[in-house]
Amino acid sequence: MIISQHNEQFKMWMKLKQKKYRDTSGLFLVYGPHLVEEAKRANCVKEIITTDESIEGIIISKALMEKLKTTETAYNICAVCYKKTLKIKSDKVLILEDVQDPDNVGALLRSALAFGFKHIILSENSADLYNDKTIRASKGAIFHLMVERMNVYDATLKLKQEGYSIYATDMEGKTYYSKKKKSVIVLGNEGKGITDRMLALADERIKINTQTVESLNVSVAGAIFMYEWSR
Repeated sequence: MIISQHNEQFKMWMKLKQKKYRDTSGLFLVYGPHLVEEAKRANCVKEIITTDESIEGIIISKALMEKLKTTETAYNICAVCYKKTLKIKSDKVLILEDVQDPDNVGALLRSALAFGFKHIILSENSADLYNDKTIRASKGAIFHLMVERMNVYDATLKLKQEGYSIYATDMEGKTYYSKKKKSVIVLGNEGKGITDRMLALADERIKINTQTVESLNVSVAGAIFMYEWSR
């Protein structure tokens, strides 16, 4: 059992709570039995950490698990996972242009998996895929999607060349539109929306009709659009 916070292995795990160490190591943490099981099914678990001696893994004290936690309540199990990019060809692609709230990104990933958008492209300024809030909000969807972080303008141009139609969500968009088989839905920043540069690349601008409220949270709007495409 590891009981010292000065243990080298424990210090490495603690560093994984910071993005820069996740980026350099190619590792990240997941917490709780559900996410650990999802990670195991995805074959990306490096090691399991637990306070429960009946669970196979590296045993640590409850005091150390308290230090390792990222939520108010500590779990009795977590796992160190390898970053792993799946290769999936999907006719439906979701692009997130500077969606910065990790809860929104995670919720959108969960909806994307539910509605068949298996390929996700994150802009360089979108929330970190391996932030614990993103992972928890995704409910493990990150293990079943092809998620790439790249220049979204270059990616959009490439997708257009491959025959995809680009649909940009915009307050000035249309509520009636044709849904092509090979489609890309673009969602923008929570406050600023989609940039003019991205709007210029769009084949159509689309919106959701609402009553009383002017706009919806980006994760709610994204779920509605993706559901529409799945029908």
